[in-house]
Amino acid sequence: MNAKTFQSLEFNKIKCRISDFALTDSGKNMINEMKASQNLNQICSWMDEVEEAVGILEKSTSVPIHALDGIERLLEGLNKGVALRPDHLTKIYYFLDACHKLKRFMKDKEFLAPRVTTYVYSIEDLPELAAEIQRCIRNGTVDDYASKELLKVRKQISIGEERLKEKVQHILKSKKYKPFLQENIVSLRGGRFVVPIKKEYKGKIKGTILDTSASGSTVYVEPEEVALQQDQIQFLKMEEEAVIDQVLFYLTGLVEQHQKTIKIAVETMVHYDVLFAKAKYGRFINGRKVLVNDSGYIRLKNARHPLLGKDAIPLTLEVGKEQSALIITGPNTGGKTVTIKTVGLLTLMVQCGLLIPTDEGTEVSIYQKILLDIGDGQSIEQNLSTFSSHIQNIIEILKMANENSLVLLDEVGSGTDPSEGMGLATAILKQLYEKGVTLFATTHYSEIKEYAEQHEGFINGSMEFNLETLKPTYRLQLGKGGDSQAFAIALKLGMHPKIIENAHYFTYKETKAYDHTYLDDREIEKQVIVNRYAKKKKAQKEPIEKVNLFKLGDNVQISTGENGIVYNGPDSTGNYVVQVKGKKETYNHKRLKLYISAEEMYPDGYDFDIVFKSKENRKKANRMKKKHIEGLTIEEDN
Repeated sequence: MNAKTFQSLEFNKIKCRISDFALTDSGKNMINEMKASQNLNQICSWMDEVEEAVGILEKSTSVPIHALDGIERLLEGLNKGVALRPDHLTKIYYFLDACHKLKRFMKDKEFLAPRVTTYVYSIEDLPELAAEIQRCIRNGTVDDYASKELLKVRKQISIGEERLKEKVQHILKSKKYKPFLQENIVSLRGGRFVVPIKKEYKGKIKGTILDTSASGSTVYVEPEEVALQQDQIQFLKMEEEAVIDQVLFYLTGLVEQHQKTIKIAVETMVHYDVLFAKAKYGRFINGRKVLVNDSGYIRLKNARHPLLGKDAIPLTLEVGKEQSALIITGPNTGGKTVTIKTVGLLTLMVQCGLLIPTDEGTEVSIYQKILLDIGDGQSIEQNLSTFSSHIQNIIEILKMANENSLVLLDEVGSGTDPSEGMGLATAILKQLYEKGVTLFATTHYSEIKEYAEQHEGFINGSMEFNLETLKPTYRLQLGKGGDSQAFAIALKLGMHPKIIENAHYFTYKETKAYDHTYLDDREIEKQVIVNRYAKKKKAQKEPIEKVNLFKLGDNVQISTGENGIVYNGPDSTGNYVVQVKGKKETYNHKRLKLYISAEEMYPDGYDFDIVFKSKENRKKANRMKKKHIEGLTIEEDN
């Protein structure tokens, strides 16, 4: 699944549209980096989760997913000796509140979506931290009651400022200073109160000149009798800043203590964001969960290209049981390229765990590689350089292709001498079929259509053409190659039947009569599912003997039908301890089957204590790591 596959099948557009439904930047990035899986169980698990998420959205369109607002960057900046600002702490409070709401929301959906709701249990409530932030931070600032010292110093500042204002007002109203004042107002310069004095009287008032007007006619003087009081207030404000820093460092320390827990909550929130973005897109395209296999069998029922919306023509086909190679013929702009692109894109979407727009009964195979050579497909003239590029691409496809590959070839062999191009195309298709690939190819060569009719494992298909309207219907018909419409179109447009009879002879070296009744009696043959020459493909693979060995964190399926997580084992008799619905039970390895390995479910270095140990025991363990605590014991979780 390389960049060329994504680009040619326009999967990047699908990812872009899904990311539009995501709320977090991290969620958008994860969607844009989404990759296909080749693990059947993992793909089925992904689709189950998306289907459950769709069920939740149908019951409640509003899911309390927090947009994070830079929470991840805040966490990265911790433990660096820098205090969080009040707005940072407010963001963390709102995030913790959103986590609490999400937990409550998901717990109400356990019956509806048992898989999706399990992730919410990795989020721990931090009510003490949330309450402390709410107590100390109000309206984007540190509240007066965050500490006794802060309340005291702010009261002192308030009293000092009131006295200062009274003093300044007294100066303005004083008959002693009135003749010297330029205006009867108080101004601020550098955060200090000053009075405007006429330039010629600047020496009449004791004080410090802090500023001069633009014209120079006014000087702004800080009177000596208020300067001392302003200095005292300035000192108190410096003390206030120091106390505020103490509060912020205190709150930052609390956040740092719970950094790991908050980080897990952020990762869970992002996971939910990605999951519900996929679900919202699935609803948007009327997608559904489909059956998945790894045997090369594809059955599409009224499948639609997700990027075409209402303009998409439903596609129905079946390949992989008796035939594994479909050869599609038909006129230009008839929909051949869109057909094979639809097959490739829907396969890629399924391998990413997405829902696809199709009807019930659709089944899609998964592949190790989706290899393709798809060009413009609409150009009449193709030069040698284009032909060379296609051949080089096909050479690489022939090297990489195997029985686990889906190969899509558009207009194979075109762009060169018709006879040589036909021969080369036939040889390429034969070689790919012998390599066991699932093959979809489009062509104009009638000889390839005849080859497909006469060889096992191939099936013909054609894009339907309406001879009455002289327009393609864009519908695929299986079981019959498309007849050349050139003679029929020319006849309908008024060309003399004798000319067309001569053309038929030059083309097919046989005589055929044409008249107008030919068009009236002609019917496009209805869809045929099986080819005339078909045989059973060896799809049955030798069973692989499975070894019943499991490790910590493996998701296993129990013979009762329930799923659980391996806690420890095996013992001497092959028994494992498995956590099922929060309880630990013992099962023999014969009753267990691997569903999803720990490597696929958890990142490297994941702390499994979060899964198996209670919050209380984890807190006790952390305390005992730091020092010995007399009488403190840890009881094993059941």
